Amino acid sequence: MTEELQTGLIRISDDVVATIAGLAALETPGIAAMSGGISEGLAKRLSGKNVQKGVSVEVGTTEAAIDLRIIVHYGIPIQEVCRQLQLNVRESVENMTGLHVVEVNVKVEGVAFKEEEIDEVQQQRLK
Repeated sequence: MTEELQTGLIRISDDVVATIAGLAALETPGIAAMSGGISEGLAKRLSGKNVQKGVSVEVGTTEAAIDLRIIVHYGIPIQEVCRQLQLNVRESVENMTGLHVVEVNVKVEGVAFKEEEIDEVQQQRLK
């Protein structure tokens, strides 16, 4: 986001929006974890940039689009969790940044049976 005021420019980086979205996602009931793919881990190692796990954003001057990759808890209706996730992320990003969130896309990449098994699911994805 870039906003021109009499006193100067305000810019909100993609990383800030990604962090806000990631924290809002993890606070949503039914979300076990964010899912960072192999390519994301590789990008983090190669660039040295702090890539927000499971979150991709595109930030324009007044709008943002957010993509989330998640793992949900077993036994909870996935569509309800995802709708609540979209609402929570949209509200958090819009309230904290003033950006209009045009879309929040959710990709469910796994189901966690117990919290201890999340690490096992993620290890299997890396193989």
